[in-house]
Amino acid sequence: MNEKLAAATTMGAVTLFVADLDAMTAFYRDVVTLEVLSAEGNAVVLGRAGIPIVILQHEPGLKTAAAGSAGLFHTAILFESQTALAAALLSVAQRAPQYFTGSADHLVSQAFYLNDPEGNGIELYWDRDRSEWSWTHGQVEMATLYLDPNTFLQEHLTEEAAAGSTAKDAAQIGHVHLSVGDVKTAREFYVRQLGFEATLSMADQALFVSAGGYHHHMAMNIWNSRGAGPRMPALGLGRVDLALPNADALGELGERLAHFGNQVADDGKTLTFTDPWNNTLTAELAR
Repeated sequence: MNEKLAAATTMGAVTLFVADLDAMTAFYRDVVTLEVLSAEGNAVVLGRAGIPIVILQHEPGLKTAAAGSAGLFHTAILFESQTALAAALLSVAQRAPQYFTGSADHLVSQAFYLNDPEGNGIELYWDRDRSEWSWTHGQVEMATLYLDPNTFLQEHLTEEAAAGSTAKDAAQIGHVHLSVGDVKTAREFYVRQLGFEATLSMADQALFVSAGGYHHHMAMNIWNSRGAGPRMPALGLGRVDLALPNADALGELGERLAHFGNQVADDGKTLTFTDPWNNTLTAELAR
């Protein structure tokens, strides 16, 4: 049995359960600069260049999760160029500056943070080339250094980008960061059972994991949720999708999850399962 996820594994879309579908659609379209790819029934799919990034599912019967609950820390959208990222940052500054929460240079990436109107965290970021990343004893070197948003805009925003020339440039979910109850349990599930490799450990505070040597496809922290138990149904995170490169990789994942006693729903195309905090994940073949 293969103990690791296939190296070519990437992230798929993130599904959010939302109370106000129209307002949230407008936010992700007009502020985050995604385009509506489809809108059917109670769900709207938004993305870039045909790639689904965020799926908004209308769940008006659900309530906001209690403070300290496990769930989503942020959804991180990866832009292909600093120019496209600058255009998205300009959109946030012009249309919803009150939702902006900060920025940082993480050595491997440059990132800007905001919340959506229902309190879900969002990261908009650009990666430095992998040749510029540093690894020490199997851990990627990351930091949280000051990054001035205005300087970033001055250096990378072009007139064409400000006018919308990058609006159709590809982007994707780069990583998903979760709030969990404890890091030890997260490591047991996401590394030993699911098959990610640990890329950075912050003692009992946070864990970063990836496939194929990426700095991180997922992360789990206890900063707002130490000791949290399994989630109750609530607004916020609905599902995290993983994209696997081939049927063999998908089959191996199913076998590994079952080996460790996880309940896995398999419809022949998609595996659906939950982590120890009732966060739902799916794995399917990459499009």
